[in-house]
Order: sequence, then C-alpha cells, then structure tokens
Amino acid sequence: MSDPARSPADRRPHVLVVDDDPIVADSLAEFLDREGCRASTCATGAEALNAVRDAADRDPVRVAICDLSLPDQSGLDTLDAIAEASPETVVVILTGYGTIQSAVTAIKRGAADYLTKPVIDDELRMCLEKALRQQALRAENHALKTQLDERFGLDNIVGHDHRMLRIYDLIEAVAPSRTTVLMTGESGVGKSLVARAIHRRSPRRDKPFVEIACGSIPETLLESELFGHVKGAFTGAHADKRGKFLAADGGTIFLDEINSASAAMQLKLLRVLQERTFEPVGSTRTVEVDARVVLASNQPLEDLVAAGEFRQDLYYRVNVVRIDVPPLRDRPGDIAPLAEHFIREHAREAGKQVTGLTDEALDALRRYPWPGNVRELSNAIERAVVLSRTPTLAVDDLPRAVADNAPPGALLSATEALIDDATAPWRPVPLAEALLEPERRIILKALRANGWNRQETARQLSINRTTLYKKMKQLGLDKLAG
Repeated sequence: MSDPARSPADRRPHVLVVDDDPIVADSLAEFLDREGCRASTCATGAEALNAVRDAADRDPVRVAICDLSLPDQSGLDTLDAIAEASPETVVVILTGYGTIQSAVTAIKRGAADYLTKPVIDDELRMCLEKALRQQALRAENHALKTQLDERFGLDNIVGHDHRMLRIYDLIEAVAPSRTTVLMTGESGVGKSLVARAIHRRSPRRDKPFVEIACGSIPETLLESELFGHVKGAFTGAHADKRGKFLAADGGTIFLDEINSASAAMQLKLLRVLQERTFEPVGSTRTVEVDARVVLASNQPLEDLVAAGEFRQDLYYRVNVVRIDVPPLRDRPGDIAPLAEHFIREHAREAGKQVTGLTDEALDALRRYPWPGNVRELSNAIERAVVLSRTPTLAVDDLPRAVADNAPPGALLSATEALIDDATAPWRPVPLAEALLEPERRIILKALRANGWNRQETARQLSINRTTLYKKMKQLGLDKLAG
C-alpha cells in the first residue's frame, strides 16, 4: 500500500485508489497527482478500510476509486464498509467488465459514479470533479447540520446508514425551495423529524411549522381543521375558526397519514396545491395562502392509486420530491448511535446518571426487529433509563420483548451473578425472571444429551413439543440448534 508523505502545507484532496492490479493503481495515482490530488493506493478491501480510518483525523480520504473485484471481498462490500466508517467519503466503483445491471446496483448501494476499464482521461477527470463536488457538499452539509442542530435542536435525526445520508442530502437540496415533498415510511420511522428539518433549513424557518395527523381526525372535522370555518357553518360552529393552512401561511404545513384522506378531501388538497387558494367551510370567500406543503404516508400511494383509493392527479402533484425513510430493522448500524442518543436525552429528562449499555444489552437491541421503529426504540430506552439502578443499562432493564432477543447466556446475567455471589448486594428481581436462566440450562443440557432431538427432549422433560419450541425461542436456544 502506498501513502505518500504529506507536508503540513499540503492541502490537496486525498484520493484513495483500491485495485489489486499495481499497473492500474499506479497509473491512476499518477493521473490523480497530475490533476492536483494527493493519491494513495491499496490492493484489498481491508486495506482500504484501514486507510480510510487511519487518515480520518490527519488527512481524510475525500474520494475512493474502488475496483469492483478485489481479492478479499467485492467492491460493493468495500463501499458499504467505507460508507459506515467515513460517511463523508465519496466512492467511485471501477471495473473491467461493466454491465448496466452492475452499474445500477453500485449506484443504489451509494456509489457516486461508475467507471469501466480502460478509463479515458477525460472521463476520469469529469468523474473526479463530480465526486469532489459531491464530497464537498457532504462535508458542508455535515457542518451545516451540526450548526443547525445546535441552533434548532435537530440532533434528533440520528443515523450513519448510507440511506440516511442520502436523506440528509435531499433535505439540504429541497429545503430552500417551495417544492412539495412526499415522504413514505412505516409509522415511527421519524417522518415528522424529517419534515421539521426541511422547514428549519428553509427560508421559512422563522415562520410557523404546523403539523396535523389526518388519520387521527374524523372525516367530518378534517376539512374544518385544515381550512377553517365560519360561524354557523354547521352545528357547533359558534364562531369563526382559522384553519391549519392559514395558520401555516408563510411557513410549512406537514400533513401526516395523507393516505387516509377521503376522495372529497383529496380534491380540495389538489386545488390548494395547484392554485394556493381555498374557501373555509360555510364561506364563499376565497382565501389565498402561501404554505409549503410536506406530506407523509405510511402506505405506498401508488398501490392506493392502483386500487382506486387515491386520486392519480393528486399523486402526481404531491410526488415531486420523494423521501423514503427506511425502517429501523433495515439499518441496524444506526441502532447503537440512536440508543446512545436516547440514553442521553432520557437520562437528562429523568435526572439520572446513565451513560451507556452493556454489550449484551446492545446485542439484544440489534437482534430485535423493532416493528415500532425509532419511536419504539426511544420508548424502550426511556423505560430502561427510568428503571435502571446502575449507570449502565443491562439486558434485564430492557422491555421483555427486547430482552428475549439477547444472545444465549446473556439473559439475566446480572441476576445469575447475584445468586452465585452470596456477598453481592441483593437487587430485587422478579422470581419468574430469575428462574429463566436455570430453566435454560436444563433444557440446553437435555437437548445436547439427545443430540438436539426435540421430540425426545420434550418426552424426557415431560412437556409437549410445541411447548419446547416456544421455550427454546424464548430462551434463545433456537439460535443454537443446528
């Protein structure tokens, strides 16, 4: 691996070439040096990851040009590893046998560009310029995000997954405009936080941000909530009411669960988006409004359009810029930083000195599928912080559903230690939980004695096979079965 020495005054952008063919690597490095970059080379994915990590503090790798086929792993796996270790580094994939499918795959995985060998100088030059611009934008966005987090408290948006980085880029790109934004994603993934981030990064940041969950308001009241009404418009309308759209005038209105809107409401929304006007309920007076509209759906709108449940013209009108927020289970690398963030947040609110998680507790968090997404993780950490008696959260501080995902032997390790050590201070533990570890040992011993024959194990333990399956899953023994 080559890494030219860098003088303190050398401010050339650092570009890493990852290719096991020394002729190709050296040729690219020479070209990069002529183009005003500081090039270094390596031959494997592992070396590339180490190079990126080692250079992080003194001279960060701004662009990595990585061969698709490496001796130890694929270029795409190396791309993922670099993205996790250094989110600001831009990766370009290089291959000698390019196909459209492999190019599409590389771009979907987060590559900035895709080059085929032999690389033409002009093509490489254009690719390098584009990659350096993108990297500068990422670095600028990161710095801006840090500043805005301090000013507006946006550190609730946490994540290093490459899909989250793409969302940050989209937020920065779309925020200055008035363009309608459609967000999709399961409940609890943080769509509201993204909407607030768009608003707070926009020129409208000093104007109102108004949020309304369309699915939680009865259809008969939703029109009045959005557009207001005049006195006497319907029974109970004792005075004029200003709607959410007018309240958001000059600012941003976030319509969550837009998929639940009725056909009549969809038509009214289409008019507001197209003409920026509406009439309050019971009024003939047309009101103009200047509100930036951000919408969210927890169901695929294209499926609802196909089923005739969502207007096609409204779908095309709202689907201008789309942000797909991934579920937490699809970005397990974000669980640890999110958990640390929520620990700080909830410990501060509860006035407790809680600083982290045991390895076993973190492993349980990573194994759990999080059907409630980020919101469920926040609630789980809040519960653990409130109930914890120590500065470090253990497995048995977590909700039972999460704790059941701890690796075999980790569950109730704290309880086991107290039982085995007679001199240790007693910590109250529910008896039902304390008995789980001895039960696990008995079942495990029986399974091993019977060569993991579940039917024979169930017979010897005098339980039916279904009960044995359930207990194996509960105690984490199903993961040991061959």
